[in-house]
Amino acid sequence: MRKHIKHILSIVTILSVTLVFSQNRQKDTIDTGVIDVVKPYTPSISDAFKVKEIPSLDDETTQNKKEVKYNIFSFPVASTFTPAKGKAAAVEKAKPIKLYDNYATLGVGTYTTILGEVYLNHAINRNESVGGYVSHNSSQGGIDGVSFDDNFSISKINLNYASRLRDLSWKVDAGFKHQMYNWYGVPNSFVDTAIADAIDEEHSFYDAHFGGDITFEDTYINSGSFFFRRFGDNQGSGENRFLVNTKMDIPINDEEISTTFNFDYLKGTFDRSYEVDEELLYGNFIVSASPTYEMKQDDLTVNVGITAAYSRDSETKESKFYIYPNVTATYRLVSDILIAYGGIEGGLIQNSYFDFASENPFVSPTLNVMPTDEQYNAYIGLKGKLSSNMSYNISGLYKADRNKALFRNNDITLMSDQAYSYGNSFGIVYDNVDTFGVAGEINLDVNRNFKLGIKAEYFSYSTDDEAEAWNLPDFKGSLFMDYQIDEHWFTGANLFYVGERKDQFFLNDGITVASPFTVVLDSYFDANAHLGYHVNEKISVFAKANNIANNAYQRWQNFPVQSIQFLAGATFKFDF
Repeated sequence: MRKHIKHILSIVTILSVTLVFSQNRQKDTIDTGVIDVVKPYTPSISDAFKVKEIPSLDDETTQNKKEVKYNIFSFPVASTFTPAKGKAAAVEKAKPIKLYDNYATLGVGTYTTILGEVYLNHAINRNESVGGYVSHNSSQGGIDGVSFDDNFSISKINLNYASRLRDLSWKVDAGFKHQMYNWYGVPNSFVDTAIADAIDEEHSFYDAHFGGDITFEDTYINSGSFFFRRFGDNQGSGENRFLVNTKMDIPINDEEISTTFNFDYLKGTFDRSYEVDEELLYGNFIVSASPTYEMKQDDLTVNVGITAAYSRDSETKESKFYIYPNVTATYRLVSDILIAYGGIEGGLIQNSYFDFASENPFVSPTLNVMPTDEQYNAYIGLKGKLSSNMSYNISGLYKADRNKALFRNNDITLMSDQAYSYGNSFGIVYDNVDTFGVAGEINLDVNRNFKLGIKAEYFSYSTDDEAEAWNLPDFKGSLFMDYQIDEHWFTGANLFYVGERKDQFFLNDGITVASPFTVVLDSYFDANAHLGYHVNEKISVFAKANNIANNAYQRWQNFPVQSIQFLAGATFKFDF
């Protein structure tokens, strides 16, 4: 063993000496020197290439994705649960309202009031129908403090026929109306004289009319109509009126001008004038044309036009030509919430005995009838919706009327053969009247069962010749309400307020009639309400109360109205 170790040490020593020698020898053979560059360095630019935003990967792992399969590990489970079948929730449907084409109403009330109405309508086929209407409303009167008959009655009948075709529809109607009133408004200072003269205060009117209209589809002539009325009274008065109008679109340079043409003929006679016992004749015919061009741009709509009218008085043979503005505009400031509107319009208004008697049934049959020249009616306003069920309208106007008709108490002449000459009738005077007015209106539709509306108007007048704008109120207000309480009960109300008016008044000193002077008629308030009950689909009962404030106010001077009135009745609806 020692021998072997000796030999190993000898070999290691020899290898160490050899390695040292070799390193010294190699170091001595490497010489240092200068390197000469034969070619100078010339830099160059390599070709540029765009780095791809999404590099293509040539990767076997990336290219060959492993397909993954999803399997649901399921096995049957024993269960005794049985799910119930789904069922839609039941929605309670409102019972559809049955609509009837016909109805009849009958009611009776205080002051021996009788109200009756029958409305009939029958569809001959899907394009033709025929209908009729009959009504009667009367009262035997009995107003406290009145010395003469104050009863009244209004009866009328109407028949109509309508046809609807593919390109047009048309209808005709005819009717008759009879009214009876009394000149019971004799001032206290002349009651004894009127009783002694045994005046016949009854004044009756009759009205027969016939008319029709036609409407076209997809033609330049849009519609047309005609109307004839014969109106008269039991004092020998008679009046004929005939109206024709048509509306058409006139094409001009690829534009359409909407134009309305009107023809209005009036002819009438009174048995006498108020001051002179001789026949009073009147007549006038008016021809007018109103072209209008409509312009729209975004939320702005403007209608620009004029009205040209020609008038001829058949008694004086005088002719006149009139030109009126006819411009209106609307602008939606905020969709349906705030809409501004305005305009300036005018026209020649045909007055008639029928119109005067309809507004004031206590006129005398001795009127001077002539047209009113409404030179312009300028107005501006705002309207819109405060919410989905509340709307409003605020407006102001300034109007200039020439020869405006005003009701004024007639002069007292105490002629026994004229029952209307005791301060108990009204005549017509004409004057140039300028009117300034403001109005506000709110309508509320809470739902289909409740509706409410409020309106108020204020007016100021100026006249040229007359001392006052006779019998024109300075303020008017109204409120209406309808409420369907439930399926059976319903109710409603309407209230009216009329401000002060002015008229002329006479005194009797026992010998002669004093000169007239101006008197102010008090404002008045009238409240009316009704309550009803639907017994079934066909039968309803109702009760009404009128003039609930129990105020015998005077709508016209010396003519008090009935105090509080009650009326009860029933309505029956049916089909043939």
